[in-house]
Amino acid sequence: MKTVNFLQELVIKGWKFWNEGNRLRYRAPEEESTSEVLAQLKQHKVEIIKLLQEQPDIFNIHPLSHGQKALWFIWQLEPESAAYNQVFSARICSHLDVLKLRSAFLELVERHPCLRSNFPKVGEQPIQQIHQKFQLDFKNINAYSWDETELYSQVIGESKRHFDLEKEPIIRIRLFTISPPEHILLVTIHHIATDGWSLDIILSELPKLYQEQIDGVSASLTTLKNSYSDYVREHNQFFLQEGGEKLLRYWESKLQGELPTLNLPTDKPRPPIQTYNGASINFELSEQLTQQLKQLSIDSDATLYMTLLAAFQVLLYRYIGSDDILVGSPVAGRLQPQFREIVGYFVNLVVLRGDLSNIPSFREFLNQISLTVNEALINQNYPFALLVEKLQPQRDSSRSPIFQASFALQQLRQSRNIQNLFINEIESNIDWGELKLRAFEIPQQEGQNDLDLEVFEGSSSIKGSFKYNTGLFDSQTIERMVAHFQNLLEAIVENPLQEVGSLNLLSESERHQLLVEWNDTVTYYPIHK
Repeated sequence: MKTVNFLQELVIKGWKFWNEGNRLRYRAPEEESTSEVLAQLKQHKVEIIKLLQEQPDIFNIHPLSHGQKALWFIWQLEPESAAYNQVFSARICSHLDVLKLRSAFLELVERHPCLRSNFPKVGEQPIQQIHQKFQLDFKNINAYSWDETELYSQVIGESKRHFDLEKEPIIRIRLFTISPPEHILLVTIHHIATDGWSLDIILSELPKLYQEQIDGVSASLTTLKNSYSDYVREHNQFFLQEGGEKLLRYWESKLQGELPTLNLPTDKPRPPIQTYNGASINFELSEQLTQQLKQLSIDSDATLYMTLLAAFQVLLYRYIGSDDILVGSPVAGRLQPQFREIVGYFVNLVVLRGDLSNIPSFREFLNQISLTVNEALINQNYPFALLVEKLQPQRDSSRSPIFQASFALQQLRQSRNIQNLFINEIESNIDWGELKLRAFEIPQQEGQNDLDLEVFEGSSSIKGSFKYNTGLFDSQTIERMVAHFQNLLEAIVENPLQEVGSLNLLSESERHQLLVEWNDTVTYYPIHK
């Protein structure tokens, strides 16, 4: 309908419409209130009032953040990909009132508008449309007759189902009931509406809402005075001002010149168009090595994040031979306190450049990376998607722009017990309000870059996951890389003053193969008399 599109375009520009009785009211940005627009509003006044009464959701639309736009366009290119599904899974080992759990989720989605949004287009631009009336995608699935193998397969299958961002709910809740006191809870949300911090908020609020349903009391959560749409509006204005220009100048200075490409040796030919199919290989560092890395960080006036990032960049340097290494890293993006309890896509990416041209010792390189990280955090507020647009790097449809590997140290704000569910660290039940939970681990499927390293700091050890693009690498290759990373960390804590090019990556068997077997090339020729 032409009138609807016309009105929605005005709303995106900042217009507000409402009706008082049969009178149409509006508020317009000063520069937008033209005689032509006012004439059209007057001409279609009756139709507009009817739309306000019958379809108020069509006016509840908002512009996307730069990060959301990037995710939306990736979804357009790969609409059946599950690479940007955020997933939480857990085994519930206690009596559960399914209807009350559903009501708790309804309260949660009502509280956070991003969870009841779709992302259609107005003209050629995607927008966020928030629904006042929404259908919660909650299903209780009978799994009484399934064995563990089928249960596992069904849960993974549900977690990998793609979303239609324009038409479908962007949150799915699946409760697989094995027996009255045992269930698997699976929550899947598209990344465009949430991030790691948001998932933490959800896992904090949900048990409280469920407990209130059980007790029959009103919700006691703090009223949210701001919304994700407020955040987008403020930030979009900021980037048009001097503060945004200052941030852009910083990143232009750090990423000037021809940017290096991460050419890891792959097992398969790189496809002409980047794919997002992924898998992961998990690992765990020993308690001793974990403590040694923490102590090295303290002694070097660095954080554990900086130490592990520097080690990851050294690993990439040793694999590809290039001394100019770019790694992306997510930051929370919630510098303003009024947005810290809001569910939405706030996360941003910063680019961390490592210079190994002078073959420094690891401690020297760690000092360099510490400065790089501190500067990046000061300038973290510039959206990565907008940075790519401004820098206009030479594009290669087979690779992610600017960087092809990322590093993250995940630190949830939840209690240690809830965090341990993510890293499968505990075997006993943990309390989640009225419910008892235990870990139900499913593999990570993302392949957003060529290679991503994600690390969790457990209570006594570091656990991590190398996520990789299955269109490029075989699992055996990544398993060797995991072993090389662990060997590298051992060598670093043993002697952080050693040059990065000399730190040991190889296992004893690999060293023997390289130094002995492959060098045993003597050929004996017969002696003719």
